[in-house]
Amino acid sequence: MKFSNFQLNLFTFLKLPSVWWCGVRITSLTEKVCKASVTHRWINQNPFKSMFWAVQGMAAELTTGILIMQEVQGSELKVSMLVLNNKANFTKKAKGRITFSCDAKDQISKAIEQLKKVDTPQTFWLKASGVDENNVVVSTFDFEWTLLIKK
Repeated sequence: MKFSNFQLNLFTFLKLPSVWWCGVRITSLTEKVCKASVTHRWINQNPFKSMFWAVQGMAAELTTGILIMQEVQGSELKVSMLVLNNKANFTKKAKGRITFSCDAKDQISKAIEQLKKVDTPQTFWLKASGVDENNVVVSTFDFEWTLLIKK
C-alpha cells in the first residue's frame, strides 16, 4: 500500500468503515510522525455532548498502527500485528477538532530490527496524545502492540 493521506483514508473507508464514518482522517504522515484528526459531531458524541471515548481511541490507535505498518513495509518482512492491551487517560471533554499524534518511529524500528534477529514476538508500548484546537491535551492512549513474523 502506498502511504499517503489519500490512500490511508481510502483504506479506512474500505477496511475500517466505522473509523471513516465517525470522521477520523489521517491529516499528516511523515517518516517519524503520524497525525489523525476527528471533529466532534452528532454521530461520534456521547450522552454528555462530547466525543465518545471509543472514537478517540480509534484515532489514537490508527496513528500508532500506521507507523508500524509503514515500518513493516520498509522491512519487507511479513508481520502479524496485534494490540494486546491499552490504557487511556482523559483530562478534558473532547469538543471541536481533536488531533492525535504518535512519534514513536525509533521504538518501532528497534522492535523490527529485534524481530529480524531473534524471530520471537516483540512487544512494546506506543503512546498517542490528542489535543484540541487550543493545543490542550484532552486524552492520551497507550497501546501495547505485539509483532510476530508470519510463517
